Amino acid sequence: MSRLDINTPSQAQKVVEGIYRDIERRIAASPPGLCPVDMALSFLTLCLAQTCGKCVPCRIGLSQLCTLIRQVLDGEAEESTVDLIDKTADTIVQSADCAIGIEAARMVLSGVRGFREDYLSHVRTGNCLGRHENPVPCVALCPAGVDIPGYIALVHEGRCEEAVRLIRKDNPFPAACGYICEHPCEARCRRNMVDNAINIRALKRYAVDNAQPSAPPALAEATGKRVAVIGGGPGGLSAAYYLAIMGHSVTVYEKRKQLGGMLRYGIPAYRLPREVLDNEISYILSTGIQVKTGVDVGVDVGYDALREEYDAMYISIGAHTDKKVGIEGEGSEGVISAVKLLGGIGDGDMPDFTGKQVVVIGGGNVAMDCVRSSIRLGADKVSCIYRRRRADMTALDEEVDGAEAEGAQMMCLQSPKRIETDENGHCVALWTVPQIIGEIGSDGRPKPHAKRDTPELRIPADVIIVAVGQGIETFGINADAVNVSRGTIKALPSGQMKDSDGVFAGGDCVTGPATVIRAIAAGKVAAANIDEYLGYHHVIASDVEIPHPSLSNKLPHGRINAVERLPAERCSDFECIECGMSAQGAEQESSRCLRCDHFGYGNFRGGRRERW
Repeated sequence: MSRLDINTPSQAQKVVEGIYRDIERRIAASPPGLCPVDMALSFLTLCLAQTCGKCVPCRIGLSQLCTLIRQVLDGEAEESTVDLIDKTADTIVQSADCAIGIEAARMVLSGVRGFREDYLSHVRTGNCLGRHENPVPCVALCPAGVDIPGYIALVHEGRCEEAVRLIRKDNPFPAACGYICEHPCEARCRRNMVDNAINIRALKRYAVDNAQPSAPPALAEATGKRVAVIGGGPGGLSAAYYLAIMGHSVTVYEKRKQLGGMLRYGIPAYRLPREVLDNEISYILSTGIQVKTGVDVGVDVGYDALREEYDAMYISIGAHTDKKVGIEGEGSEGVISAVKLLGGIGDGDMPDFTGKQVVVIGGGNVAMDCVRSSIRLGADKVSCIYRRRRADMTALDEEVDGAEAEGAQMMCLQSPKRIETDENGHCVALWTVPQIIGEIGSDGRPKPHAKRDTPELRIPADVIIVAVGQGIETFGINADAVNVSRGTIKALPSGQMKDSDGVFAGGDCVTGPATVIRAIAAGKVAAANIDEYLGYHHVIASDVEIPHPSLSNKLPHGRINAVERLPAERCSDFECIECGMSAQGAEQESSRCLRCDHFGYGNFRGGRRERW
């Protein structure tokens, strides 16, 4: 007889694993707007099936929560039931023995508190508060609300000019976003239920790269109203573009020599070619927008003077000041900020790092831009210092992978301690304290702390680049008229400044450093609300006819990803690293779209939004 047997998965185990994978795919493809009460019950039921049954809070409490939530959904509950769900979940969180019960109850607790009105709506009316607009996941997750299924269908038919025109209805930067958008729209693409999300960003770039130049958009009749936009970045130019289309006279004030904001002064040319950006800005300006560059509001022209001269004002000054690490020697020669480095590169000021050892502090996309730019500037060695794990970096995975492929060294779990200098006050090394990962923080990431009995690490450095965040420059802004608190301007969700009539603000200066598409969305919102403030209700629409969907089967199909130039070739110049899709690739990838805007859930929830 044998003492042991080789443990191989049974058919039942294989089936269960397949079910779990299917559940994962469906969760990944769950569209925003689904009933949060129903979702809570579904997750709770799954967690209840996984409980070990050891402790009463988990064994009995989770079952009781399921019963209470079912009563809410079935219309059998009272308002006091919602309070009982809150109390029961909180008790389980405090008393369960293990994470199975604690995390399941915490999910219910955060839901009942965050979506309390949804629970009460079920109790009072038997209906959910789920919104009936933007039902398609990709559209709902695009901050600007771009009609993504529509332009993908147009790309599939080879109608690239119309695809770009449709995008510009909600986003005047189709080219920039086609090259560098972080594509939040792909996060819950329902194609995940079949195989993988559609490569939406690449299809947008294909449309832009293959569209013929188009005439400026038609403008509404002139209103005689004047609007000042402070800041010529993506947010400010988006607001200016739509306000100009609405017939208002718009003047953009930009502090730097050129327009573009972080598109020019924060994103290197190898990601967003300058000719692409310049062409996009030229199209926006073709609407008749006046531009005054090299004008620092608060220095060259007074804030109050502008407010008196114009009927309305939009502040979109971005986040162009650097933040400090706060370590000894940070003011030494050779220590520069990411904002200064990338800003200089944006104006064509290329520092020579030939033969130097460069150390970049930070783990976000800006840090990766500094790392990869330093390699192209001739650095002999580039190291990226980050105090958390690589998995905790906020940079996109493809940016980190690209930096490593080009020769950068990622040194994670190292916290900067001090900067060593020579007799001339120039940096020669960065000293770090090795870290060990710890408890999960409020941001969902584990906190690092110093590793015991481990010596500090000395990292030689001729140049040290600090990329740990950005802030806004508030000098010159009237503190009585503009509320600035903790480094950001305070504004309502509409963009309106509270207690400051006719003044709006949006983008990074309000939210803190965020993405380009969020700045664009803020500009779109501001334009609509400024138009209303001025006494109008102009409608932005598109005359593009969306193709009817095909009835052919959508079989599983591999996702077509963008191809990049070889690392050895691309790391020596600032030419675009990513190659666009071929016509065949775009045709295949666009054919994978399930057309959620027309079938099933999208059709049931009201279809597309054709105007705003």
